[in-house]
Amino acid sequence: MTRSLRVGDIAYTNVLPVTHFLPDLIRHLPGVELVPQVPAKLNAAMRRGWIHVGAMSSFAYAEHAHLYVLLPGLSVSARGPVGSIFLFHKRPLREVKRGTVALTNTSATSVALLKILLEGYGGGTPTYLTMAPSLEDMLQRADAALLIGDDAIRARRRYGHEVAHIDLGEWWYRETGLAMTFAVWAVRRDILDAEADRLGRLYRALLVSKRFGALRRDEVIRAAQARCGGSPEFWRAYFAGLRHDLGETELRGLKQYVADARRLGLLNGPVSFTLWDPHGARPVEWARGS
Repeated sequence: MTRSLRVGDIAYTNVLPVTHFLPDLIRHLPGVELVPQVPAKLNAAMRRGWIHVGAMSSFAYAEHAHLYVLLPGLSVSARGPVGSIFLFHKRPLREVKRGTVALTNTSATSVALLKILLEGYGGGTPTYLTMAPSLEDMLQRADAALLIGDDAIRARRRYGHEVAHIDLGEWWYRETGLAMTFAVWAVRRDILDAEADRLGRLYRALLVSKRFGALRRDEVIRAAQARCGGSPEFWRAYFAGLRHDLGETELRGLKQYVADARRLGLLNGPVSFTLWDPHGARPVEWARGS
């Protein structure tokens, strides 16, 4: 058994319906430590083995799928607008496809998704810059800027009436008719046997926290307001547009995303989507990316 089971917690409001009640639920689980951080840093920590289980970008999972097993029933997905991943653009999109695009340095999934949409579906050949998530700075150097999570929510609230923007979840759905899975929950394969008991308890706590997040939505909304402001009506509509399941619908969209990323050369080799069985049987391979 590891000395501490470190659990990655994406530090964005989009996971609050799953994680808001988790700290209280795991308070009495010995040796379980929550580590909140932006997706890019959590992805790197999972890859290095410093984080053992938790939320991670779908692209990061696909890059190193051999290291991980997916936790069933948990994701950050949308079937249409996601409400917190936007491409802000000061020139028409047809010109952005040949222009310069500033990319946030906080997420891999959304960066790859934008490239799929601009290049794979849009036939574009833009030049990319990677920058810290500041819309003002990004648009000083580029024709368009990709922001995600709470940074995107704040930027849209402040600049949404003066800067054109497009929701990447809506854009993906328009192109494919599929849900888009932006993040998954996964566990490193190398701790499965040693941590089966603690992992099982953590997984049950995650499902209970998710259920509380649906039943006690007003508490989740107040937590989101404390982080990012905004009205209860805004957060109620925002959370209504998100899905936090990982079933056939979400996996089908994820498989298409991976296939598109591979066609663009953003991912190499096949990707297995292996689901952990909380009842103790061997993990189940759902599908292999083509």
